[in-house]
Amino acid sequence: MDDAGVSLQAMMAATGRAAREGARALRLSTADQRTAAITAMAAAIRADAAAILAANLKDQARSREAGLSAPMIDRMLLDADRLEGVARAVETVAAIPDPVGAETQRWTRPNGLDIARVRTPIGVIAIIYESRPNVTADAAALCIRSGNAAILRGGSECLLTNAALHASVVKGLAAAGLPASCVQVVKTADRAAVGAILSGLDRTIDLIIPRGGKSLVARVQAEARAPVLGHLEGLNHVFVHEAADIARARDIVLNAKMRRVSVCGAAETLLIDRAAAARLLPPIADALIRAGCELRGDAPSRAIEPSMTPATVEDWTTEYLAPIISVAVVDGVEGAATHIAAFGSGHTDAIVTEDAAAADRFIALVDSAIVLVNASTQFADGGEFGFGAEIGIATDKLHARGPVGAEQLTTFKYVVRGTGQTRP
Repeated sequence: MDDAGVSLQAMMAATGRAAREGARALRLSTADQRTAAITAMAAAIRADAAAILAANLKDQARSREAGLSAPMIDRMLLDADRLEGVARAVETVAAIPDPVGAETQRWTRPNGLDIARVRTPIGVIAIIYESRPNVTADAAALCIRSGNAAILRGGSECLLTNAALHASVVKGLAAAGLPASCVQVVKTADRAAVGAILSGLDRTIDLIIPRGGKSLVARVQAEARAPVLGHLEGLNHVFVHEAADIARARDIVLNAKMRRVSVCGAAETLLIDRAAAARLLPPIADALIRAGCELRGDAPSRAIEPSMTPATVEDWTTEYLAPIISVAVVDGVEGAATHIAAFGSGHTDAIVTEDAAAADRFIALVDSAIVLVNASTQFADGGEFGFGAEIGIATDKLHARGPVGAEQLTTFKYVVRGTGQTRP
């Protein structure tokens, strides 16, 4: 290993040790102190807006020169309104109930032992993410709210923006008397830093959360030597049932696909019930086309709407993050559930119907982290769930599932209080 490699390994090892000290400081902190830190972070982000936006403009310029796609540029872009949204999201996290120390259950045994299950921080959480600089602020706020130290490794395309946001985070920590080691950001674009995090940094990392494309998540899940909370791509479906109201279905599908095509909650596949496809598909397709969306359909859908491009097998498993949607005609709720099970990612799926029994059947059959009835998939967002913000949408089935907020970043321990009992 050359000197640069040695230096990076030493830097990352020091980051892990510092994070462990930060986690200890947070375990000893009070809920009010954590609230003060998060509130001060939001204030610092507003005060530092000019520096953050200037850094973001530089990142955008570099990314355009590197040939980054328009949807990816949109993901990383910050303007005054978006940055204010970041600050508001941080403030919302400050306002939610502090989960640390909350008793989720308490009971007394016949022998007099008092047993409580109490929420406790996980410890040190490493978050590896791409593109979205708001994750830097969201993750910092959520980790502090839940009493966890954070190691943040954003994408190289947002290196300057993330560093600027982190400077505001550190100011917030200092204002509340907490050390900067509570939230650290990896300031190198060297991909070897990711490998160092995946090694567990000498067992200083308790949980790794990847938030990015399929290749990033696959690498983390394959190589990580610490537990991983998975976040797969959003291969999201909207199923329009034969009993759907046409106007409602049109509006929901249009919003689910086109509100923001670059978010993980965007719909990527439209499923139409065969029993009413000839009635339902034309107005929905027309609305999408008028909004600038490209449609890629199977043979039955193209027979109804010939302007569609033929869909390939790859279309059913592609997260476009662009104004493109695949379309398939399916046989009722069972056909929709079968398609989703075969091609979905377990992220977010929706049904549009006026038939309550059909909705209940869809809910029972579709095993995704988020299942919606008569609502847009774009509601797959921690802020919309009332969590203040999120680190991602977990598609795993253990520990946490769906939007990952502060409560989902805690574990628990049992506290047993006795009066001198001994076991016979």
